[in-house]
Formats: sequence, structure tokens, C-alpha cells
Amino acid sequence: MNSMTGFGSQETKVAPLGKINIEIRSTNHKFLEIVFNLPEGFLFLEDKIRKEIETRVRRGRILCIINISGGREPAVSINQALLNQYLAALNKAKKQLHITDKPRLDTLINLPGVLSLKENKISQENIWPRLRRVLRQALDKLEKTRRKEGLSLSGYLRARVETLGRDLVFIRKRFKKVVQAKLAKIETDDERSGMLKETDISEEVERLAFHIRNFIVKVKKQCAIGKELDFISQEMQRETNTMAAKSCDVLISSRAVQIKSQLDKIREQLQNVE
Repeated sequence: MNSMTGFGSQETKVAPLGKINIEIRSTNHKFLEIVFNLPEGFLFLEDKIRKEIETRVRRGRILCIINISGGREPAVSINQALLNQYLAALNKAKKQLHITDKPRLDTLINLPGVLSLKENKISQENIWPRLRRVLRQALDKLEKTRRKEGLSLSGYLRARVETLGRDLVFIRKRFKKVVQAKLAKIETDDERSGMLKETDISEEVERLAFHIRNFIVKVKKQCAIGKELDFISQEMQRETNTMAAKSCDVLISSRAVQIKSQLDKIREQLQNVE
């Protein structure tokens, strides 16, 4: 069982991009929602990154942040052919206007198109395999933290449900004693039948016992189980409500209230289970 809360990051130098830092943060959410914060020029990878995350995560709000720094600086490039054209035009103008001054270098390099920065580009096809390796390492770390948190949650949930089991044992024993005492005071079969029809909680007790056993089995599974556990807890709550409504004994009603309180705490924690 995994928690939906987790964090994973990986920083690796990848030539010629430079230093790639990927952070993946996960919080609880009813469904899977992925939000990106990508560098300029990397939006074309969003769909690939999304599919990679979807193979590892089933539920939660995922924030994927990618930073790239320290790559090779752009190279300075001089358009020599264009510069020669400028010089030829300037020399011609000098002769026509009888100018003796030589053109200054700072003037020449500021002419449109003479000086430019040539970026060290890498093809889109080559970027993804390199970035994917870093992404998978960050996802490995995310899964590790989610499993660790899930292990803690699993222990908490098992302890709560085992408490429900002990409460249910008390209710089962108490109900038998209460029924026997009440039946002994009733003279007619019709009255006994009516009393049992209104107050018999045997079926609810057995169904609740089944759900408790099922919950304990499911909570040990290493998969996305949050929705199923939430459904089981709803069923447990439904049986407990019926049991409390039919109870004819103060102690049974009091213990049913305790069970409902435990179930509220269980359902609250299940909101963070994948």
C-alpha cells in the first residue's frame, strides 16, 4: 500500500544540456492530476513525461519541476560574407563623399546581422532518452517515499481495524446475553418474534466481521488500493449505523458509537492512500 504523499528528486549532468534537476512532488487527490513546470523550449516533452509518470502512479496530484542549467554557452558567430558587403558599400561611399576615416570595429559589429550567438542545439529525438533516465531516477525516489509513508499508514489502519474487531467481539457476546434476558421475560411467541425482528443485529455483526477481515487482507497489498479500502470502510459504517439503530442495549449502542468514531478516523486517513 502506497501513500499519495511523497517527494523524489534527481540531479544529473547531461551533455550538452548541462545540469538537469527534476523534482516530483506528490500530494493526495481523488484522481491522478499531473502539473508541469518545464523550461522554455521543453514543452514538447510534456506528453512523454506524463505517460512515464502514469506508468508509476495511479492517484494523487503530481507536480513535476524540471530545471536545466550550466550548459555550454552559445558560440559567437560573425557573418563574414555580410561584413564584406558592408565594407564594400562603406568604401564606395567614402570615395564618393571624399571621407578618409576608417570604419570603426564597434560600428561594424553592431550592423544588423553581422554578429550573432549560435546556440548549441540538440535534436528533440536525442533530448528525450537522456531526460527520461533522470526522470525515472526521480520517480524511483518518489515511489520509495510513498511506500515508506504507506507502510506507516498501513500499520495505523490495521491497528484501528483490529480495535473494531475487539469492539465487535464485545458486542456479539453482549447481544447474546441481552437477548436471552429479554426473551426470558416475554411470555408469548409472537412477542418474542416481534422483539427479535426489531432488535436482532446478528446479520449486521457477521457482515461487519467479514468487512473487517477483508479490510485487513486488502491493506497488506502493494498496489493502488485506496478506493477499494474506502468502499469497504463505507460498508462497515453502514452496518454499524444499522446496528446502532436496532440496538436495545445501552452498552451495545455505546460501543457502536466508538466503532463509528474509529471509522471516521480510518476514512480520514484513507484520503491519503493511493
